[in-house]
Amino acid sequence: QVQLVESGGGATQPGGSLTLSCTVSGRVNSINNVTWYRQPPGKERELVAHSGVKGNERYTDSVKGRFSISRDNAKKTVYLLMNSLKPEDTAVYFCNVRVLQWNAREIGLWGQGAQVTVSS
Repeated sequence: QVQLVESGGGATQPGGSLTLSCTVSGRVNSINNVTWYRQPPGKERELVAHSGVKGNERYTDSVKGRFSISRDNAKKTVYLLMNSLKPEDTAVYFCNVRVLQWNAREIGLWGQGAQVTVSS
């Protein structure tokens, strides 16, 4: 059974850095698309960053130059590196990945969410 486990997050002061991770377990051939979302308190979920299977990336304007997506294919893990954090980055962050299973079927998986709090 293929699963996705999200980790990382926590609390930091403005200007700090945090890293979120999502690790795939189970038999998969590859991780294709990776998308990170966040849901600030009292607001709707929004797309933060996306990495396509061909390496194309896009970021929401508010995080450009501060956040980046990376992958470790050997570890079947994807990361969201967050630098120069601001209070407005406070949210629950979710990863969504599309993986190609051993049977050549692609499925989507959601992480369970990780709290990021930026406060002085």
